[in-house]
Amino acid sequence: LPYRCPVCGGIYDYSTRWEYDPRLVDDQQPGIWRYRAGFGLDASAEPVSLGEGSTPLLWAEVFGRQVAFKCEYQNPTGSFKDRGSAVLAGWLKARGISDVVEDSSGNAGASLAAYCQRAGIRARIYIPASAAGPKRRQIEALGAELVPVGGRRSDVAEAVKREAEKGVVYASHAYLPYNLPGYATAAYEIHAQLGHRMPGTVIVPAGQGGLLLGLKRGFDALRIATIQHEDLKELERQPVMPAMIGVQARACAPLWAAAQAGLEGLGFVAENQTLAEGVMVCHPIRLEAILDALTPANAGPSSRGLKSMCAVDEQDILPGRDALARLGFYVEPTSALVWSGLTQVLADAPDPIVLMLTGSGSKYE
Repeated sequence: LPYRCPVCGGIYDYSTRWEYDPRLVDDQQPGIWRYRAGFGLDASAEPVSLGEGSTPLLWAEVFGRQVAFKCEYQNPTGSFKDRGSAVLAGWLKARGISDVVEDSSGNAGASLAAYCQRAGIRARIYIPASAAGPKRRQIEALGAELVPVGGRRSDVAEAVKREAEKGVVYASHAYLPYNLPGYATAAYEIHAQLGHRMPGTVIVPAGQGGLLLGLKRGFDALRIATIQHEDLKELERQPVMPAMIGVQARACAPLWAAAQAGLEGLGFVAENQTLAEGVMVCHPIRLEAILDALTPANAGPSSRGLKSMCAVDEQDILPGRDALARLGFYVEPTSALVWSGLTQVLADAPDPIVLMLTGSGSKYE
């Protein structure tokens, strides 16, 4: 299972548009596995599951507007990563892989550790030596070997690549595309929870940008399904794609810089420390695909001109976390970026607005 093409070094991705067929949704299956027809796994492959998905969509009045909050921190290990890890672990198990390595700022590592344990796969997780204590303890408690690496987040990734060059399977949530269909299931759930309607705006914390990309492709598959299955009542007529808004910490914001100034803007990006450690990614692997996702076709006229990326100053991160807590949502600083993102786009954002709450506050200390 190479993590990139051994010939050209390119990044693997899906070569065709994803398809969503509501007739293939199996409501007898739990959580994300009702959508397994879109995962590409062989029908005989056994699901690797801990009960991920089916997270609530809760409403609250914010600044005079009704806003929906998708509570992804209620997934089994406390983050949205479980949607992707479940599908990735299914692929690993189906291919008979017994040992993997991965690098993570914490959430992806904890998630992969849990699902590898479930699948009977040994995992070695490389993390920054500065990673939050609860995430370190969670990874170790879930049976993975923990390897702290000093230096920057990018140094951790390089350490794992060196292991992969020795022949160990690199179960990367950034390089491998298998997690993306798992993230798309959140789009399908949101659509159903809104009464089979598209949201107007979706605000997402973005580091590598995998969740943002998976959501966009999921909503796009829903849009295309209306053309292919005009007779199905559960599909909205002539749906408009939501405005996808990514949010980064200004301390390390390559996606924001590229959205503002093109690829030349990356020259001004630094890998600075931030409280939002989950999005501290200086070189996003799927940069071009993310930028394309931020400017979707078939966007509504009300969302044109709306900024596609927001950057949050460090002093605004914890106040955002506290504001969410006062609404009853206990999230980590990375997830709290969406609060500041909301304040930056609220005046122009089409309804209904959905904020993705990606990680539990218990992950941070």
